[in-house]
Amino acid sequence: MRDQDGLAGRFEQDRGRLRAVALRMLGSSAEADDAVQEAWLRLSRSDVAEVDNLSGWLTTVVGRICLDMLRSRSTRREDFLDDQTDDDLAPAATVAGTDPEQQTLLADSVGLALMVVLDTLSPAERLAFVLHDMFAVPFDEVAPVIGKSPDAARQLASRARRRVRGQAPDNAVEDQARRREVVEAFLSAAREGRFEALLTVLDPDVVMRSDAAAVRLGSAAEIHGASTLADYWNGKAADARVALLDGIVGAVWAPRGKVRVALSFTVTDGRITGIRLTADPERLTELDVAILN
Repeated sequence: MRDQDGLAGRFEQDRGRLRAVALRMLGSSAEADDAVQEAWLRLSRSDVAEVDNLSGWLTTVVGRICLDMLRSRSTRREDFLDDQTDDDLAPAATVAGTDPEQQTLLADSVGLALMVVLDTLSPAERLAFVLHDMFAVPFDEVAPVIGKSPDAARQLASRARRRVRGQAPDNAVEDQARRREVVEAFLSAAREGRFEALLTVLDPDVVMRSDAAAVRLGSAAEIHGASTLADYWNGKAADARVALLDGIVGAVWAPRGKVRVALSFTVTDGRITGIRLTADPERLTELDVAILN
């Protein structure tokens, strides 16, 4: 395994799966590519002759890199969401013996709505949930990555799992009619500058995140809390329209009929718990958009 050409070939076999792990962790194609490249650099500098399970070793290395990036991100609050697509986010749990490229294409798609939920998890929760629940990494291997015991890693994943199941669009999120009422109430209050009305429709712990393209258009990269978010949106959204985004009620900004920004919402118990702004042109062309009003 010390031969660089052989090592590179072996790494390429795992690249698709490693990128899938990083995308689930980071929600950003650019950052996922950076994490995978860093994993290759660490591999090329390491003596892995005695490593029995190189795929597992690489997975934990990528997980540790992503955890460091998430922790740094939460401290800096910089622009971090990028050009992810639903296809990028599609891989689910690893299946033993399955080709890594097939793993990248397998199973249930996450989509933008669930990514909003994943964004609300702490870095350790997100890593434990992604590695164990989505990629079948044992807790004994997850634990050292996050610096916890296996039991603590199991508890983090369980807590994350409850939150995801409680908010994911295919589970306990409000039905479409109720979701539309909430989204319309939010947009109406924003347009009309009704600050208190915005507070009533926003969960106290709401999180809004924007991709890099939306930030370049003037959006904030990340906002936490109902009061801060209500202040940000107060008097805005004049041109936003309610729309179906891949079949889920959201909103778009579409000047002269061209969709420039898509707003995806997570709605739980009648309140907005997450908003995600997507303005990447490639991602927008892949969205199935139906404007409702």
